[in-house]
Amino acid sequence: MIEYDPGTFGIAFVFRLRGSVFPKGVMWALPSAVLAVVFHMYMPEELSLEGVDEIWSGYTFVLGFLIVFRNSQAYSRFWEGATLIQQTRGEWF
Repeated sequence: MIEYDPGTFGIAFVFRLRGSVFPKGVMWALPSAVLAVVFHMYMPEELSLEGVDEIWSGYTFVLGFLIVFRNSQAYSRFWEGATLIQQTRGEWF
């Protein structure tokens, strides 16, 4: 069994690097953040945000569709498994 030490206030595990996804996430996020800051500093008037609302609405539509699809797949798999368990239980008893 794994022993966990929550620390003094019970949240020390959040700042632990071993076994965490934060170092890998920072490795991907930091270059993007630096690039965004550089673009904002050196090209403030060249970057216009016209048309972003259409892109954002398309992105949220696709993301919502995928989430609903994945949830319905998981729900149907759950009920298929529950039905098979009930059938197995019914055959045993």
